[in-house]
Amino acid sequence: MKRPFTVALCVLAALLVAPQPVLAADASYRTLGAADNPDWMAPLAGSTSLAALSIPGTHETMSTHGGALTQTQENFGDSGGTLARQLTAGIRMIDIRARVNTGNTFTIHHGAAYQNANFDDVLSRLGTFLAQHPGETVVMRLKQECTGQFGSCTDVPGQKSFADIFDTYTARYPALFWQPSVTRGAGAPTPSLGTIRGRVVLAVLHGPQGGPIGHYGLTQFAGWDDASSTYVQDEYTVPNVGAIATKRDQVRRFLDITSAGDPGTMYVNFASGSSVFAQPQQVAGGAFGVQGVNPFLLTYLNEGPEVHTPIVRTGMLMLDFPGSGLISKIISLNTVRPRKHLPSGV
Repeated sequence: MKRPFTVALCVLAALLVAPQPVLAADASYRTLGAADNPDWMAPLAGSTSLAALSIPGTHETMSTHGGALTQTQENFGDSGGTLARQLTAGIRMIDIRARVNTGNTFTIHHGAAYQNANFDDVLSRLGTFLAQHPGETVVMRLKQECTGQFGSCTDVPGQKSFADIFDTYTARYPALFWQPSVTRGAGAPTPSLGTIRGRVVLAVLHGPQGGPIGHYGLTQFAGWDDASSTYVQDEYTVPNVGAIATKRDQVRRFLDITSAGDPGTMYVNFASGSSVFAQPQQVAGGAFGVQGVNPFLLTYLNEGPEVHTPIVRTGMLMLDFPGSGLISKIISLNTVRPRKHLPSGV
């Protein structure tokens, strides 16, 4: 009796880890390499609030290794190669997860899986991109990844605190960050685009359980804890493929709130989600006849007033496996958004 049970366990493990049937790559899904939007912020008025923008972002930006349960992005190379390609495609908010490692350094992880990149790779790629495209800015969420629990990583003991190590990086890259956002103990107001061009803006520094560390980042996100909060939708548990429909609805409802909300208030909407029975690629692209979040989003953003109140602002939309058409559609909302509040000629 033990052998059939063992075989069944092996089959179940294979099903959970191996890639499962998903929708083919299309304009919404797994075609980031076709997107080319390296300077989309440059034409926008410098007086435009960061909060007023529609910004494509990536969830677990660097996660390309570890198997189907861990991978969230197309792989364009280690040591920050994937990040570099995302920036060229038009991604302007990134989600970086770091482990405290030997020598008071950060290495990039998704859970226990090392992503073949270090924090220096991240900062170097950001610095190179922004030097070449000084009209742009990149918003970063940085999270201490390791909880020490099963399936996660464990920080190397005997090192400085996460915040202290982060401070050493910002000291080494002083021209890269918008300094008000990385000043410990004093949150920063939401900036206008003109004050942050060519710089990285830290939105929040998160601890391993999700709570903010210190008062880094933007004041508005001081209450951004694990999962959802007032200005963040991050219902990341999708228990099975059938529950993708619920995730789609959560994203849609928060999009509607964002679009109708105060343009001076920032919103972050995670289109991502997963579980043992719903891989990130399945939630993003769809599977077994269930529409994924990405194709739903592209359709919803393109629909006119005859279907629903059109979306005029997405806020920061955090995506897994984004497609070129979805990225371009989000960016395009920045040109059609009413700008009557701006002075003439600005």
